Amino acid sequence: MRVALVQMAASTDPNANLTTIEKLTSGIEADLVVLPEAVMHDFGNPDTPLGPAAQPLDGPFVSAIAGLARQLDATVIAGMFEVSGDPDRPHNTLVALAPDGTLAGTYRKAHLYDSFGYRESDRLLRGPAEPAVLTVNGHSLGLLTCYDLRFPEHARALVDAGADNLVVPAAWVRGPLKEDHWETLVRARAIENTVYVAAAAQCGRAYCGRSMLVDPLGVAVSAAGEAEGVIGGEIDLHRLASVRERNPALQHRRAWPTSTTHHEHAQQDG
Repeated sequence: MRVALVQMAASTDPNANLTTIEKLTSGIEADLVVLPEAVMHDFGNPDTPLGPAAQPLDGPFVSAIAGLARQLDATVIAGMFEVSGDPDRPHNTLVALAPDGTLAGTYRKAHLYDSFGYRESDRLLRGPAEPAVLTVNGHSLGLLTCYDLRFPEHARALVDAGADNLVVPAAWVRGPLKEDHWETLVRARAIENTVYVAAAAQCGRAYCGRSMLVDPLGVAVSAAGEAEGVIGGEIDLHRLASVRERNPALQHRRAWPTSTTHHEHAQQDG
């Protein structure tokens, strides 16, 4: 499966973002095109309200991405802010549009970025802790968004649900050690689950860029720096099978007890 990862700096103007997307994807030949998190409308400043920017799944942004998917004859995955039951706090949602323009899947970000002095939950509503998996050209894709990378149990739940590849649109905020965390976590999720990880990130003033496609042994098939652009690579089922034969770690898993007290406390925190 041919994969194209689009790295760009989104603005708070959806029309301008669509123009940039169209420019960067012109002439792409791929089966899967991955756009970053919040590519419809950037997060903006920490005090920027996101409720007014939210759109429904049948709104103009998804319609435009559906048109792009038809034009490219590819599945396109992109990040948006989706209207929710709370007018002030939309969902941080990934949409997957099939080559015929139909909506092939959605994922609402389950782990909100309340970390490193930031409070995503003040402006966004978290989604359910349910694995989102879809099939593209015979490949099973599990969807994650940005901060979700820091939760290995989330990636493992996707693999348990059948995913052989992880797709991670992101707007990974730059900062001390943050770029190192990004690269380490992308590779770790690939290695520990013996899967490909296709991670497309925003770049620009606030974000680190460094989009990458990593194979099941943690080797970068392709990687970007800090500039806008598109990188490509292939997800190879034969490579996946070969790695899993060589390193059958998933078959060696054992069930470990969990602390009931800690589990109950975590449930109450939500």
